[in-house]
Amino acid sequence: MSSPPRGDLAAQLEPVVQEAVGAIGFDLELLDVHQAGRRRLVKVVVDAEHGIGLDEVAQASRAVAAALDEVDHLMAGPYTLEVTSPGADRPLTKPRHWRRAKLRLVKVKQPDSVEWFGRVGQSDDTGVVLLVKGELRRVEYSTIERAVVEIEFKPAPVAELSLLEPGQHDDNNESKEESR
Repeated sequence: MSSPPRGDLAAQLEPVVQEAVGAIGFDLELLDVHQAGRRRLVKVVVDAEHGIGLDEVAQASRAVAAALDEVDHLMAGPYTLEVTSPGADRPLTKPRHWRRAKLRLVKVKQPDSVEWFGRVGQSDDTGVVLLVKGELRRVEYSTIERAVVEIEFKPAPVAELSLLEPGQHDDNNESKEESR
């Protein structure tokens, strides 16, 4: 019996993999199936609300492997399963990506404009508030061509965090609490 073409196979496997990772509380970010020599490579990228570590990747790998065993007839031959977390350079394409990037510095490209940087504030299903050059600006996702998190090697400035979350990052909050 021959197996379905690559695109069809990924489409058939997606609900199976989605259910497996969803059952353990993770989001399926990407499912890719392609031929690698005589085997297929099934690449699964998962994420969670507060990020994902090695233990969670291992848990997702076991869940996906068990789910694929149940539909082994679709694979029709040997395959390699690769389960991973999204990289730091993953584009922010969904509202949940923006929620997870809260308070992080991002590089944004909008059509017909140069790239610019902003720090992520509150977000919802249609857009996000970004702190850009000291001013809060609401940006609708539909106006963003590309956005990625910028890696920072030092903590975000407290002044910026205070603008995004007033009262939560004040330098004097701890000393005020201690003096009461």
